[in-house]
Amino acid sequence: MKNTTLRQLTVFLTAARHLHFTRAAQELGMTQPSVSIQIRQLEENLGVALFEQIGKRTFLTEAGQEIYRYGQRIRQQLAEAETVLERLKGAQGGQLRLAIGRTAKYFIPRLIAAFTLTHPDIAIDLHITGRDGLLAQLENNERDMVVMGSVPEDDTLDAQPFLEDPLVVIAPPGHPLAGKSKIPPAELSTERFLMRESRSDTREVTDDFFRRQGIEPRTTMIINSNEAIKQSVQAGIGIALVPTQSVVLELEVGRLVRLDLDALAPQRVWYLVNRREKRFSAVAEAFRNFVLDKERQCIEACMQRSSPRDIHGLTQQIQQG
Repeated sequence: MKNTTLRQLTVFLTAARHLHFTRAAQELGMTQPSVSIQIRQLEENLGVALFEQIGKRTFLTEAGQEIYRYGQRIRQQLAEAETVLERLKGAQGGQLRLAIGRTAKYFIPRLIAAFTLTHPDIAIDLHITGRDGLLAQLENNERDMVVMGSVPEDDTLDAQPFLEDPLVVIAPPGHPLAGKSKIPPAELSTERFLMRESRSDTREVTDDFFRRQGIEPRTTMIINSNEAIKQSVQAGIGIALVPTQSVVLELEVGRLVRLDLDALAPQRVWYLVNRREKRFSAVAEAFRNFVLDKERQCIEACMQRSSPRDIHGLTQQIQQG
């Protein structure tokens, strides 16, 4: 393996995890032909085939399975070496590798902004993906920690709640129920609802809410994007239950309205998750402590305001607290 490069190994490990060159290319920010070239060069260096095509499906050969196991160990060793070096730099430098769920993109940047005011020299590698992608990146030690809304029962994971994000019913301005107080949930049964896809965290919370209220919603559309749901609600296609943080701006400027239900809002909880055996770099540990130790001060202010002046004031409050 003397001619094997880390780039080839990284491409192979990603392709082996997906068993799909196009998906691997998308994750790596490469073209599919470039992935194929890297794999072919690796196979030529090793003198063995690593993948085989059976029908329309791709599988690892026996040699590919062995290289995958060894490759994961190599990547783990390199990650640990990087952690040690970052600890030597101290918490003021180094890199934070963070992955977040798609809805978390509405508030995590403000949290990062507050953190970087006291750690200006760090580099942040931020990746946004779905629930399965978050778990895969933890499993493969590709991230220090992830932010997600639904954590599976897994003894290898440490999950700490840090933010409650209630869901709200949004409607277009001028909707018949807009401005009405204490709307009985039963009145929603005749409304057309725009729903997230199954397996999404928001959909799970939404379905549980409707079950508890004894409502069978009229599902007009299933959409796998909060942005598309907001645009569709504004267009008058229907109403929707969405996390509060995803519609703060639209509610402030009046593009959408919040319907006032006579019921407790369903709660979505955000967790900071890492593998229990994870050895944190100094900057990763500092970020984790920043989020969890200053939870109330940090979250309440940072989730509501986003201007540099507000974030600077928040940072001073946290330091004094």
